[in-house]
Amino acid sequence: MTEFIHQNLANGRWQTMTLAEQLANVGSEFERAWSWRTRGEQTLSANANERMLELMDLTIGDPRWRGAKLRELTRLREEVCAEWLNGANTVPKDLSNYFLAFAVAARA
Repeated sequence: MTEFIHQNLANGRWQTMTLAEQLANVGSEFERAWSWRTRGEQTLSANANERMLELMDLTIGDPRWRGAKLRELTRLREEVCAEWLNGANTVPKDLSNYFLAFAVAARA
């Protein structure tokens, strides 16, 4: 059995959120991971990245997001991982803007 960092979310609460809310939360961890990375805080950055990937996986595993949405979510995860492994110390603005749109939509 997998042990989750976000235990309460993994136990079903995540599936009560809209896609915008889910991706806004993923985006928060994304920004946190990159913020720590640009400050040279590798441990804090890696921890935030792990939390972000867990939230991405919970979103991908949500049965409501099938078809085109699932393809976009898996492609998003692929892009986020590629940027992370690229090793750059600057926040990828295109991904940052992508997540920002969901944060705004979640608050609307």
